[in-house]
Amino acid sequence: VPSGISHTGLMPTISLALGERSDDIHVENGALDRTGEFAYRAGLDGKIAVITDSCVAPLYAERVMKSLESAGFMPSLHVVNAGEASKNMLQAQELCSELVRAGLDRTGCIAALGGGVVGDLAGFIASIYYRGIPFMQIPTTVVAQVDSSVGGKTAVNIPEGKNLVGAFHQPSVVVIDPTTLVTLDRRTLAEGLAEAVKHAAIKDASMLHELKGLGPELSIGFSLNTIARLPDLISRNVAIKARIVENDELETLDIRALLNFGHTIGHGIEAAVPYGTILHGEAVSL
Repeated sequence: VPSGISHTGLMPTISLALGERSDDIHVENGALDRTGEFAYRAGLDGKIAVITDSCVAPLYAERVMKSLESAGFMPSLHVVNAGEASKNMLQAQELCSELVRAGLDRTGCIAALGGGVVGDLAGFIASIYYRGIPFMQIPTTVVAQVDSSVGGKTAVNIPEGKNLVGAFHQPSVVVIDPTTLVTLDRRTLAEGLAEAVKHAAIKDASMLHELKGLGPELSIGFSLNTIARLPDLISRNVAIKARIVENDELETLDIRALLNFGHTIGHGIEAAVPYGTILHGEAVSL
């Protein structure tokens, strides 16, 4: 068992130790249906604004809303257009106005249900709304589950570059359900696994062989057998990132810079064409 991973039954849980900003990362097949329980255990309360996108909402929003309601929360649903183009200042402003109209105040919190774009956008809004309110990450893509949902980096894009406006804002809890990956197409699965290859390259060479073994499945989608193994694989990735973030949360010691492997030029590639033309993981791979 990699350092930092504990198991409750079959469920790996990784703790990110940052004092008052610490959080638990739960990785479990079927975890979406326990979202409310995990939110309650993390100390969240009251109204929760669930921010998601037009692709994820029809698939998983109902389950998350039902789980939150069953745990005593008062959730509201807010849907943006899917894709990198939604990660901008105007969309953030529009969502803030929508949250005000929904009655969300400083006692509430935000849940980011979706991939990296939704996580970055919703986390950024949580960092500035009422000068900062709690939020939770519920990632539904490979790239978000193995990387972007953990560590507290939030941001939006501006014409001059990707992620140039943002804040460090740690989630109160991260809920990862690998079964959400069954709905992803080959391209999205492959681009997400680029972040796992990055983690393997910088910290766990043995993982490269395991990732290579997933290659044949990308053309047909993940099998049930693979889905059963994903919590452990995802947890190993999350643990690598968590340990690095613990040692250099704000990227001031050149330790967290390890996680930027492939990203310096990758971000330039993404910005050289309209956002979304080349997916994030594809740019990192290049």
